[in-house]
Amino acid sequence: MLRLYLRFYVALVASLLLFVVAIVALWNFTGGPVEQASITLGRLVQSVLPPADSPVAEQQEALRRLATGLNGDVTLFDRDESTVAAIGRPLPPPGPKRRGTSMAHSDRGPVSYVRLTDGRWLAASVPIGYGHRRFIFHIMLVVLALAIGVGAFPIVRQITRRLERLQRGVESLGAGDLAARVAVEGRDEVARLAASFNRAAGQIEQLVQGHKALLANASHELRTPVARIRLAVELMKDSADAKRKIGLEQDIAELDWLVDEILLASRLDTVTEAVATEELDLLALAAEVCARYDDAQLEGAMISIHGDARLLRRLLRNLLENARRHGSPPTRVQIARDAAAAIITVWDSGPGVPPSEFENVFRPFYRPKDAPDRGGTGLGLALVRQIARRHGGDARCKVMDDGRSCFIVTLPA
Repeated sequence: MLRLYLRFYVALVASLLLFVVAIVALWNFTGGPVEQASITLGRLVQSVLPPADSPVAEQQEALRRLATGLNGDVTLFDRDESTVAAIGRPLPPPGPKRRGTSMAHSDRGPVSYVRLTDGRWLAASVPIGYGHRRFIFHIMLVVLALAIGVGAFPIVRQITRRLERLQRGVESLGAGDLAARVAVEGRDEVARLAASFNRAAGQIEQLVQGHKALLANASHELRTPVARIRLAVELMKDSADAKRKIGLEQDIAELDWLVDEILLASRLDTVTEAVATEELDLLALAAEVCARYDDAQLEGAMISIHGDARLLRRLLRNLLENARRHGSPPTRVQIARDAAAAIITVWDSGPGVPPSEFENVFRPFYRPKDAPDRGGTGLGLALVRQIARRHGGDARCKVMDDGRSCFIVTLPA
């Protein structure tokens, strides 16, 4: 794909070339006014001078009459550039280097040349011609076009460079960097576009930050009524139906889990600085979490990583909870190392996630329409990916060799 500044520059150069071609064609078609003037002057001079085969004395006398009042040296040359007549000091013949121009320079100063129609040359130490001939004009035209093309490149590049910086700012904003801004340079349309982008980015940042703060505060405040409901259930003791009490306790536990996950998700979104890290043994951390699940099987090697132990425990716990709710036991957890990355692989004996849902399962509160309701908050896998990315890694689904799917988390080792 051709870059924007190259497209501008190519269009400018093409326009210059078209202009040069048009001028050259017009010049050739009309014969050139300057060249026509030289031809006309040559014909007028030849009409005053005697024919080329006339005696030298006759040509000398005619040249004297022609040079009257010129106040300069005049020399008439034959076709072979030999001197036929001269007034004053003889001037140098045209020579091969001077035949393409009506003006030349010698050790005696500038010399003008006019070619007669019969092949003779008239030279004078005073101007008697007009400018330069056709090929000199062509060269100057090409040089002018090249100069304009070279001078226009920095201007075009400056305009498009600002557009490229604006593009990078938009991409950064789209990637989640709400603090992305671009420098406003100049007072043209590009500068106004950059200023508009900065205003829009600022408004988006304020809205998102306000939304995150509201979510974090609301999640925090929800803990108070949940605690009161739990206390009320405990005070009921034996006065309530045991089955109903168990159901209430399960609902409270699920609500408490949902509040906890919403609070963690909002905190991960709101806090932009890096997580507090410490050196951890990933295998030991996974063994600690797997010990809470009867059907979890762990294998792998010891790998040291730097990370937040609390967040990484939540990552492993959410993966195991997802397998317990939606998969079939046993759940297998494998810790491995690949180059500079630690790899956590989790799968169960069920069919897993269909390939069409590999990305959807990481969306917050996403539930497939035809999937049975097995509990859960819909935030577990979204938190897994958030925590992995906060540690410089990522989380994804992958199809295994047997056709089932698994969850893979990569972390910098």
